[in-house]
Amino acid sequence: MNNLRRIDLNLLVALDALLSEHNVTRAAERLNFSQPSVSVHLAKLRDIFGDPLLLPGPRGMRPTARADELREPLREALEALGRAVSPASPFDPAVATHTWRVAATDYSESTVLLPALSGLRTAAPRTRLAVLELAPPNIARQAEQGVIDLAFHTSDEAPSGLRRRPLFTERYVLAGRAGHPRLKRRPTRSQFCALDHVIVSPDGGGFRGVTDEVLSEAGLTRRVVLSVPHFLFVMSVVANTDLVAMLPERLVRDSPGLRIVEPPVDVPGYEMAMLWHERSHRDPAHSWLREHIAASV
Repeated sequence: MNNLRRIDLNLLVALDALLSEHNVTRAAERLNFSQPSVSVHLAKLRDIFGDPLLLPGPRGMRPTARADELREPLREALEALGRAVSPASPFDPAVATHTWRVAATDYSESTVLLPALSGLRTAAPRTRLAVLELAPPNIARQAEQGVIDLAFHTSDEAPSGLRRRPLFTERYVLAGRAGHPRLKRRPTRSQFCALDHVIVSPDGGGFRGVTDEVLSEAGLTRRVVLSVPHFLFVMSVVANTDLVAMLPERLVRDSPGLRIVEPPVDVPGYEMAMLWHERSHRDPAHSWLREHIAASV
């Protein structure tokens, strides 16, 4: 370690050239240095290593045993350092073997990842995608530690300090089964409140959401009889029972088993965003994945 603190990187580059050329003049030409400069470098190296390193011989200079020991480790170290400081190479998805890890709810799996998946498999067939369950309190820590590459969450609840790219704006619609007798037309507010509703409660067990807040401001309440943690189960419930649900339009707009009508209350929507940490912002592979997903939704 003491020797390492005394060594200038240029000294190691000069040593590599000297061990390859066995000649001060040729090493100077290779390095585009003057011959006296290389001689000075060699003198410093001899002092640092406590070894002559190169000795005069009949055909130039011959390495000492210590110099022979240094040759391969030095070359490997310089090559590794060169790779570390070289500009990032362009990302080629056709040959990439990355494993990407993203955090998503079942809603964003369906509305963000599913539309992007086919194109991802075509463009980057050797890559892998791991989808982790979204845990909003852990997003920032997971992104900072590299546990996840991306997270998909609403912009208004996105952790501060993360990069963010809006993907789309979502709105709520009223959904029930196809042929639901009370959804032949848009219900009135009183009819809406009299329906049996199912609600998505991500935290589990809640029977109140943004729709109920809007109704409360108008002095109204609805009948929420079922609370579940996932959107996809809600879709099965409303398709097979007379329960109804206020659901994001993108999730249900292509569902033939459902009847979709405009709700009689104006429920605020939300902006869906893609989130990532600054640590991966300039990585070519990460940038490519972000652009692919954003173009797919």
